[in-house]
Amino acid sequence: MRTDRAFRILAGGVELAVNQRGPEAGVPILVLHGFTGSAQAMEPLAERLAAGLTARVICPDLIGHGRSEAPDDIDRYRVEAMAGQVAGLADALGCETLHLVGYSMGGRVALMLGCTQPQRLRSLALIGASPGIRDPAERRRRTGADRSRAARIVEDFEAFVDDWMADPLFAGQAALGDAHLQATRVQRLASSPAGLARSLLAGGTGSMTPLHDRLEDCDVPVLVLAGARDGKFCAIAEELATALPDCAAVRVPRAGHAAHIEQPDATAAAIARFIANIAGTESTSGAKALPPVQPAKQASGDRHAS
Repeated sequence: MRTDRAFRILAGGVELAVNQRGPEAGVPILVLHGFTGSAQAMEPLAERLAAGLTARVICPDLIGHGRSEAPDDIDRYRVEAMAGQVAGLADALGCETLHLVGYSMGGRVALMLGCTQPQRLRSLALIGASPGIRDPAERRRRTGADRSRAARIVEDFEAFVDDWMADPLFAGQAALGDAHLQATRVQRLASSPAGLARSLLAGGTGSMTPLHDRLEDCDVPVLVLAGARDGKFCAIAEELATALPDCAAVRVPRAGHAAHIEQPDATAAAIARFIANIAGTESTSGAKALPPVQPAKQASGDRHAS
């Protein structure tokens, strides 16, 4: 029975807002958004996965985002804590194991869960995600930049969102038109400014404990996707494909950082085929396999990740 619905649920001590698509008995796929995003931002991907795999697709608003709770305790916003909340959500929904998909910040949360509780996952798909920052000096520099951004969020939230959306990392979305950009702006502004500031301070890549030395513990099939126009994350995808025990990397043509938004059909098709192959079922997406990630000629500079 199909049960598209929205609800709230206590997970890991935090009340999360959740959207669910597809049949209750379908294969469970949990999809995590990026910083300043929400379940709404992942709807194009969720809709395609639910249709292509007859899957039960679960999209939460992460802590401090969208309609979810934004508690004062900043430790609850750490990547490790968010991974615990995702595991708690799976428990609350009766998902002993599941396929996990994460974009950018949500990808870092997903990778943390893969490295610490791989037995919970049937597979892991990452879109524009990294294992954190290995170099301590670079991590400190990024932490300082995130403090400045967090202050900006609290002082002038609308100006911050406008600056965030104008970052070159998201330039490809301009081609989707003014209506898309306006809807995206409204979606981002629906989050709690204080919650987003805490999320950036505690869960940003500068504050996150890097996972490079734990990647070998992520003993699950992994698919890493990067937009072909996102040189920085193409390079990171290559590194992850080499370091993870069972990982394939693909680039999504004509896409930047937010490949699932800029090229939703190709991104969803790649993930659907990956999951279907693991599950031994057929995807109805009808998509062709994407080419492997090619070496980035020049990685992007110090652009942040959402």
